[in-house]
Amino acid sequence: MQLPAPFLADRAAVDEAHALIVEHGEEAGFAAAARAEQYRVLGNHVHFARWRQIERLITYLSIDVALDTVH
Repeated sequence: MQLPAPFLADRAAVDEAHALIVEHGEEAGFAAAARAEQYRVLGNHVHFARWRQIERLITYLSIDVALDTVH
């Protein structure tokens, strides 16, 4: 499986992903997707893209195997 590593604009994205994981557990990715969709509907492409990246980060973190080289 080849997933691209998510782009993280800042540390806050990691903190938001962590908060969603704590609050929603395995459903955290869906919660991030719902927030992204809310911003898409509002026409706010910046926040839409940010929440999509947080959704990707949550997905990336949920996989149990190493996806890239481990040092």
